[in-house]
Amino acid sequence: MEESKFTSTKSAISVRNVCIEYRSLKAQSIKQNLFKLRKVKQEVFQAVRNVSFEVKEGQILGITGKNGSGKSTMLRAIAGIFSADSGEIDLHGHSLSLLSIGVGFNKELSGRENILLSGMLLGFDEATIKERMNEIIDFAGIGTFIDMPVRTYSSGMYSKLAFSITAVLETEIMLIDEVLSVGDEKFRKKSYEKMKQLISKRDRTVVIVSHSLSTLGELCDEVMWMHDGEIVMLDKPEIVLPVYRDFMK
Repeated sequence: MEESKFTSTKSAISVRNVCIEYRSLKAQSIKQNLFKLRKVKQEVFQAVRNVSFEVKEGQILGITGKNGSGKSTMLRAIAGIFSADSGEIDLHGHSLSLLSIGVGFNKELSGRENILLSGMLLGFDEATIKERMNEIIDFAGIGTFIDMPVRTYSSGMYSKLAFSITAVLETEIMLIDEVLSVGDEKFRKKSYEKMKQLISKRDRTVVIVSHSLSTLGELCDEVMWMHDGEIVMLDKPEIVLPVYRDFMK
C-alpha cells in the first residue's frame, strides 16, 4: 500500500483478553421443555478465544481468516452488538459506525426514514442528518426505492444505502464487514474510491473484515489473521498476507 497515514500513539480501540461464546440448546421434546423433566443441555462454541490487540488513532487494521474464524464476531463485539463473556473492549470515547449487511436497519421503514434513524443512532442530531440527506440519497443511487420499505431492497441496494450513510455521516471509527464486495461493479468502484478518500484522513480509525487480500494489502497498515477464534498473526500486510495465502492453498 501507499505510505501509511498513521502517526498517532493514542489508542482508539483496546481489546483485552476477550472471549465470546455461543450457546445453543440441544433439541428436546415439547413435553420435556414444558415440564422441565430434566435440565436443558447447552452446547458451547468458543467464537473468540482470549483475544487482545490495540488499534491506534488513524490506523487501518484489516482482519482476515476463513469462514468461522471469529473475525465478524470480533468486529460486532467492537461495535457493541455482541457482549464479551469475559475481557474488555474500550473505544476511548470515540464515535463509531458499522457497515455490515443485515445490521442496523428497520426493514419496515423506508430508506429515507432509516437514514434518519441510523444517523441518530450514530449520535448526529436531526438537523445535521436532514442537511446531509440529499447527499446520502444521491450517493446511494437507488432511485425511488429510497421511499420504499427496506424489506423490498436487494442486498445490493441495502449495502449501497448502508455505505452511503456511513460515508457521508463520518464517525471517528469505521468498522467495515465485507460491504465493499457487494453491489454492482460501478458502485463497488465508487465505494472503494470513497473509502480510500475517507480513510486517508489522519484522525479516522478503520477496521476492515475481508476475504479480499488485495483490498487488505492496498488499504491496511496492519493485518490480523484469525483462526478458530484466535490471533495467528498480527503484522504488516506484506508479512501476514503471503503466509495466509500459503495456508489457504
